Amino acid sequence: MKQLPSTPKGNSTLNFKIATVFFLFLALLSCKSEKVSTQKEPSAQSVFNTEVSNEDSLERLKTLRAKESAIGNYRASAKRDFDLLHTDLELAFDWENQAVIGKAKLKLKPFFYPQKELILDAKDYDVGAVFFIKNDSTQKVNYGYNEKQLLIYLPQELTEKDTFGVEINYRAYPERNSGNGSEAISDTKGLYFIDPLDTIPGKPRMIWTQGETEHNSKWFPTIDKPNERATQLFKLTVPDSLVTVSNGVLVKSESLGDGLRKDYWEMTLPHAPYLAAIAVGDFGKAEDRFRDIPLGYYVEKGYEKGAAKVFANTPEMIGFFESKLGVNYPWPKYDQIVVRDFVSGAMENTTASIFMENLLLDEREAIDSEWDYIIAHELFHQWFGDFVTTESWSNLTLNEAFANYSEYLWNEYKYSKDEAALKLVSEMEGYFAEAETKQVNLIRFEYEDNEDMFDAHSYNKGGVILHMLRQKVGDEAFFKALNLYLNQNAFQSVEVHDLRLAFEKVTGEDLNWFFNQWFLDKGHPELIFDVDYSQPENILISVFQVQDPMQSPVFQFPLEVSWYEDGERKRKTFFVNESFQQFTLENKNPVSQVYLDEGKNLLARRTQEMSPSQYLRQLKESKLGVARYEALDSLISKGEEELLFEAIPFALQDSFWAVKENVLGFLQSDSSWGQKIEGIESGILKIAESDPKNSVRAAALDVFATWDADKYSPIFKKMVQEPSYLVAGSALAGLVQSGENALDDEEIVYFEKETNFRMIIPLAEYFLENEVAGKGNWFFEKVRSLNGEGLYFFLGYFGEYFSRMPDEGKENASAYLLNLMKNQTQNYIRLGSFQALMGFADDQEIVKKIQQVASEEKDLQLRNYYNYYLEALVDEN
Repeated sequence: MKQLPSTPKGNSTLNFKIATVFFLFLALLSCKSEKVSTQKEPSAQSVFNTEVSNEDSLERLKTLRAKESAIGNYRASAKRDFDLLHTDLELAFDWENQAVIGKAKLKLKPFFYPQKELILDAKDYDVGAVFFIKNDSTQKVNYGYNEKQLLIYLPQELTEKDTFGVEINYRAYPERNSGNGSEAISDTKGLYFIDPLDTIPGKPRMIWTQGETEHNSKWFPTIDKPNERATQLFKLTVPDSLVTVSNGVLVKSESLGDGLRKDYWEMTLPHAPYLAAIAVGDFGKAEDRFRDIPLGYYVEKGYEKGAAKVFANTPEMIGFFESKLGVNYPWPKYDQIVVRDFVSGAMENTTASIFMENLLLDEREAIDSEWDYIIAHELFHQWFGDFVTTESWSNLTLNEAFANYSEYLWNEYKYSKDEAALKLVSEMEGYFAEAETKQVNLIRFEYEDNEDMFDAHSYNKGGVILHMLRQKVGDEAFFKALNLYLNQNAFQSVEVHDLRLAFEKVTGEDLNWFFNQWFLDKGHPELIFDVDYSQPENILISVFQVQDPMQSPVFQFPLEVSWYEDGERKRKTFFVNESFQQFTLENKNPVSQVYLDEGKNLLARRTQEMSPSQYLRQLKESKLGVARYEALDSLISKGEEELLFEAIPFALQDSFWAVKENVLGFLQSDSSWGQKIEGIESGILKIAESDPKNSVRAAALDVFATWDADKYSPIFKKMVQEPSYLVAGSALAGLVQSGENALDDEEIVYFEKETNFRMIIPLAEYFLENEVAGKGNWFFEKVRSLNGEGLYFFLGYFGEYFSRMPDEGKENASAYLLNLMKNQTQNYIRLGSFQALMGFADDQEIVKKIQQVASEEKDLQLRNYYNYYLEALVDEN
């Protein structure tokens, strides 16, 4: 599972009116369509000749559930009364009623103790007949059902030597009682019908699933626990115009007549129930291979070439991860599917990862694709999470920490150590933000809901801790231990001690101290550093741990101290294990500046007094891009103009793109620098024209747009034709700011045809600023064509246009926004719709409708946000 990004991948160059609110909100939270078929779907009536569940059965279920909750919030690994061996599903879909028509045949055996009752997870079904199958004999059996679990009375006591089957006929209603999920997973339906009646223009009809944590039992009966494993055969009946994708291999596809087809997807290797998945839609497919492993990239038709670029690094990623782990990709194929309205960033279903629609890019948009991080994340899960799976949600970080750290590994290999280090710092900051109000054990057994585990502890902190473990034991031992861990636990469930023991076996070292403080306890070091330079040949370093000892213990960790002699980087490592320690560097040669954890490898908040001149020196001499980035950031915040004169030209020539982008962002805020530093204009122009990274080129154009848009309009005219939307969008934004004559009528007509939000939004800005009438249809056309982050950003312009020019279609615009606010799956789109609607706050009828929709919002944080602004609006009036 990958959480929604905390900030969109948007171009910082565009003047988005409501982006800041979006970022704050996410910090609290992250084709061709087919008409509805009139052909016959398989009838379900015959399966509902069921016996009514009796009161004793329901009481029995209540008693069992009471026993489960008797230990309070302590979340033990699920007790295994049965071993689920195989799941055989026959599924058809009632699109109109958004229901799943199913027949499930489960093969099981008692795990150890004799059993007379079988309890399956089965949420929100109409249950029909249930049968017991053993030795080719089938008999109907009684059951009890409480809308969450199905209690099946077995006709005889069975032992671990007895393999048997049950058949359940049912109709599942995923919409019933669906919840709000978590920061990572915004809904809990398990299975989703997207535009099932094909009523939304430009939106494809599809079905997809999202089973983590225990939501797949919303569409098929199972033992919905992560420590269960089974093989499966899914038989999917769909209109023959649609494509299906599922786990494993498509072994057969047969025509049923009447426009229907049945696809057989077989998974012969066992995996956890939450990793089962299906996707149904009018998909196109781009194909690739890694050795003999077929790779499929499923997207809406027309986006196949874009998908080939977005997912182009997949074969190389598989090869890289195999080489690091020494374990081959364990499955027969790997598909990646992009769907609409996904409730998370992505999900690592075995052999079939599903991604949010932000990865739906055409060939030109894919030039600037920066989705490798999420692609690597889900791919690494195929080893860590799918091949070896956490035994309980308490141990979730054994899935997610590894997936998060794969992003670092891929960046380090493919791009640079600087890129990887900056990513790691970003992960730390995400964790520190959460730690301001929440500090819990990384492996934790007390929580209210499974979804609570999906947080910046399990993801961000876990990934950084793996990095520190790698630093501690060294690369060779780290990857050898991972190899051992994977091989010892293949197709099994694990807890944190399995990981520790693998590392101890490889290194020969007791690592309880490391796992106890980082995995099994909470918090992080809060450090104060002091460096005494009074003896340059023997620098004295003082380290204070100042975290609350009642909340977090004294931590033990290695601390790297580095310095430079004639441009060569020197370093020593000291071990910190007390609340106050001093170390002498014994450097012999005089040293005037040292760096503590220069590469930012340590998960710790740190304070150290450094002067602006020291930061300037760090910018100039450090060989680590993340340290130069930090130095520039600190110089900018301190604002000493004399030193910035020296720092800015140096930063503009830095080899690390992030440093250049940072300094360009600073220059954008102050046009006076164009006159203060000789040659700066030509330097920025060179970046705009030839920098290897398009986001840096775009940032350079933004500088010119804010300095003097009219002066640089010839540059914008030239670069608005660039293939990169990042660059072209910034150039168009510059033209919009250049004045009335920068864009002629012919150019406006040309750009009106653009479909990418980076081009649409500057044009929307132009229409607003110049109060161009007659563009209502254009705004409606664009709002209906956009999705994801682009839609969010555009909604503010959409609402403002119709609030300024009500004759263009205010009533239709407000109705459209109200519909989005009420029905959109993605919470940030609902947020954007609300923000856009506030432009109509002077219309009391619209305000009443906003209040009504706000009162129906299920997301508590979003509803609180609505209420805050609506109450302020009432007070104002």
